Amino acid sequence: MQTDLVAALDIGGTKIAGALVDDHGRILLRAQRPTPAKEDGDTVMRAVEDVLRELTAAPLWVRAGAVGIGSAGPVDASTGTVSPVNVPGWRDFPLVDRVRAVTGGLPVELVGDGVAMTAAEHWQGAAQGHDNALCMVVSTGVGGGLILGGKLHPGPTGNAGHIGHISVDLDGDPCPCGARGCVERIASGPNIARRALDGGWRPGVDGDVSAAAVAAAARAGDKVAIASFERAAQALAAGIAATATLVEIDIAVIGGGVAKAGEVLFAPLRRSLRDYATLSFVQRLTVAPARMGTDAGLVGAAAAALTRDRDVSAL
Repeated sequence: MQTDLVAALDIGGTKIAGALVDDHGRILLRAQRPTPAKEDGDTVMRAVEDVLRELTAAPLWVRAGAVGIGSAGPVDASTGTVSPVNVPGWRDFPLVDRVRAVTGGLPVELVGDGVAMTAAEHWQGAAQGHDNALCMVVSTGVGGGLILGGKLHPGPTGNAGHIGHISVDLDGDPCPCGARGCVERIASGPNIARRALDGGWRPGVDGDVSAAAVAAAARAGDKVAIASFERAAQALAAGIAATATLVEIDIAVIGGGVAKAGEVLFAPLRRSLRDYATLSFVQRLTVAPARMGTDAGLVGAAAAALTRDRDVSAL
C-alpha cells in the first residue's frame, strides 16, 4: 500500500487545524475546528477527534503513514503529553496515545509549535539551504526551534530552541514562567503594547491597544511606540546572539504577528545584533522574516513526522 502522505495537526489556543500533506509539503486536504480552550480536557480532545475523523473519512487517508503534531506547549515528546499554557484543561494530557487510538495505531511525532514552524521554514521557507538556524514565533508569546547540522533538533521533550524563556535582563520583570527578564516578557506583542501604554502612548479613536496598533504609531513617528519596539528588538537580539554563540547558527528567521511590523521591528533588531553578536564566528549572523505564514504549523508538523531522524533537506 502506498503511504506517501502524513496527517498533520496544528493545535493552539484558538484553533485545531488538521491536514493531509504529501512529501513535497503540499496540503491536499484540510479540516479545522475552534479550540474549546476554556472547557475540560476531554471536550478539547473531542474537537481534535472531530478534525481527525474528517481526515480519516477521506479516500486519501489510506495513503497516510504517520501523524505529526505541532502543539502549543509545553509539550513532552518523551511521554507523549502536552500542557499548553492557554488550554488549562490539558495538563500532562496524553495526546499522543489519544491520537494514536483515533488513527488506527499510526506512528505519532509530537513537537512544540515553535519547532513545527522551524521545520516548515527550513523545508520550504526562509531558512531553506541553511544547515544551522534558529526560527522564532513572536506573537502573544515567543517560541522557537533549531536546525543543527541540517536536521531538526527538537530535543528530548520537543521543546529545544524555546528562546522566549532565555533571560536577557537579570533584574527584569517576573515572567509567568517563574524566571525574570525573559525575552518573551519584553518582546511579545502584549508586552510591547503594555510598555508603550506605560510610557504614555495612547491608542486612536478605535481603542486598539494591540502591538499592531503600536507598530502603526511607530511608523507614524510616535517616539514612545518606536522606543517600545526598539526595546523588544534589543531583547530579541540578545537572545538570538546568545543562541548563535552557543550553537553557531547563521540565520534567525522571525515569524508571528509581531514580525508583521516589518522594518519597525527588523531595522532596530539588525542594529542591536551588531552590539551583541560580536565574536568573529557570529558576525555574519543574519535575520529574515518568515515566509510560510499560517500554514507553517501544519507543514512543519508534517515535516517533523516525515523526517524524524533524517536530514530535512533530503525531502
